[in-house]
Amino acid sequence: MNKFLKEFKDRGYFYQCTSEDELSKLLDRKKIKGYIGFDCTAESLHVGSLLQIMCLRLMQKHGHRPIVLIGGGTTRIGDPSGKDKTRRILTEKEIEKNIKNIEKILKNYLDNNNPKTKPIFVNNYSWLKGLNYISFLRDIGKHFTINKMLTFESVKTRLDREQSLSYMEFNYMILQAYDFLELNKKKNCTLQIGGSDQWGNIVNGTELIKRHSNNQAYGLTTPLITLASGAKMGKTENGAVWLDKNLLSAYDYWQFWRNIDDKDVIKFLKMFTDLNIEEINKIKNEDINELKIKLANETTTMLHGKKASQNSQQAAKEAFSENSLGSNLPSIKINATNLQKKINIIDLIVFSKLESSKSEIRRLIKGNAIKINNKIIDDEKFIIDQKLFNENYIKLSIGKKRHLKIQLN
Repeated sequence: MNKFLKEFKDRGYFYQCTSEDELSKLLDRKKIKGYIGFDCTAESLHVGSLLQIMCLRLMQKHGHRPIVLIGGGTTRIGDPSGKDKTRRILTEKEIEKNIKNIEKILKNYLDNNNPKTKPIFVNNYSWLKGLNYISFLRDIGKHFTINKMLTFESVKTRLDREQSLSYMEFNYMILQAYDFLELNKKKNCTLQIGGSDQWGNIVNGTELIKRHSNNQAYGLTTPLITLASGAKMGKTENGAVWLDKNLLSAYDYWQFWRNIDDKDVIKFLKMFTDLNIEEINKIKNEDINELKIKLANETTTMLHGKKASQNSQQAAKEAFSENSLGSNLPSIKINATNLQKKINIIDLIVFSKLESSKSEIRRLIKGNAIKINNKIIDDEKFIIDQKLFNENYIKLSIGKKRHLKIQLN
């Protein structure tokens, strides 16, 4: 088996392939270009997209050149895959802002120095915006049958649930197939990688290329990743785990990986770090907490840098220490004039954004889950006094996992 495909499988990335033997032989013969598409429906990617990013990194590692397709055009339509209702249509300004932020995140993960493997960034709006509808129907639409389109999971699920599917969304799979055709013609791209929910769309693309240009192209999909709890990767009770430091601190990102379920640790070391498979197999029976710290350090270093990772580990150590106020914790500032207005513990927590519901905060206080400087606060009317600020800051804790340093400004 080709080395790229072998590692792709060893790391748990493999789910389906259109013609695995043929693709393996092609990869043995030459270096290729392959693409992954990212729609820009949010201002940042979250860890739910991290597996696809790791696939791009693996391509570079094996000498292949990744193409990153930013869906500036298809975002204007909305992918129905895995959705039970139509997405909100974004404004042009929102889409352009999201594109810039997402490109910045991806460049942070990928090697931009080697000219042979440097990622190629493309925006499908550049070819979709000028399509002539009549010509498109005649040249591209003729290759698609409604019968087959109705069998694809993204469509079938919505119809089975009797949920509306707009004609606009129904066209998405044709546009994605057309993207692959354009990249095949313009960039000599022969591979598309995507999540398992994209299988139908990817197969459409390989078949369109064959019918339209008589070229051979391939599709490769990754499995849907869920946490051991059953939750979807990227979503937590506290919100999305963003890959943008302006939306989520390095400390909170580190904590996400540190608190992964024991059952997921080895799997995620393979999927989301650059550690060699051989090394992971050697250490897989070591202390689970040490492995979790290693996972947190490796993933955080990749996104935020080694120093931020080390600081996060130190901050976590301090957060759990009863003798420390956690000088390395992520921090926010509060104006001294706010304290003169006699701000209470509930208002402080809302201000900190660790929790927004006042009724939930009251419940946490009754459960002795709130601490200031490691001391339990059991009175919801507790006033935050300036005297509490040791070296100009206090440590606010909710339960065992949420900690914050509040500095006096």
